[in-house]
Amino acid sequence: MTGQVRTVDGRVAGRRGQATRQKLLDCLSEMLSSSPYRDVKVIDVARKAGTSPATFYQYFPDVEGAVLEIAEEMAKEGASLTELVAGRSWVGKSGRQTAEELVEGFLSFWRKHDAILRVVDLGAAEGDKRFYKIRMKILNAVTNSLTDSIKELQAKNKVDKEVSPAAMAGSLVAMLAAVAGHQKGFTSWGVKQAELKPNLALLVHLGVTGKKPTK
Repeated sequence: MTGQVRTVDGRVAGRRGQATRQKLLDCLSEMLSSSPYRDVKVIDVARKAGTSPATFYQYFPDVEGAVLEIAEEMAKEGASLTELVAGRSWVGKSGRQTAEELVEGFLSFWRKHDAILRVVDLGAAEGDKRFYKIRMKILNAVTNSLTDSIKELQAKNKVDKEVSPAAMAGSLVAMLAAVAGHQKGFTSWGVKQAELKPNLALLVHLGVTGKKPTK
């Protein structure tokens, strides 16, 4: 944890206070993975962390405030998703590898943060601008880099000029997010994880380059 951590009333938390605060966040994260967001109560988080509701309220205004803290940290990690696209080649066999690694990285990130992403999606869908901004921060990490990649390919006459780079990139990232959030559902369709990734990579490659990947 970097920088000063403050309590709700503005006091700087000491090392012990910071540890307590982090424990509350860790316990909340764990509870979100097994309980519906709306069922999680302050008293339950405090009990799991071995402290009191009064202590919880020293650091967070409510459960939603603590959830937003977790989501913000996740969004910072999500910024690294841009590395899956920025500066990568989409030509020849390298393009196939780029598409595969983008899909793998995106799906892995969603699996790792599945519980908090479900809450972020719920808040964003309900019109909460705070959750919407966090969701867009994660998606923009890939969308902006993908847009630049398509523009570069157009400049080299490798992609049709009629393609809108931003529209194509946004559509691909929205598709990736939808599939990533539905990974468990594919099994009910008889689709194995090993089958999902290469087919999703094929769609991404086709969207970016307009061509099937080189084998």
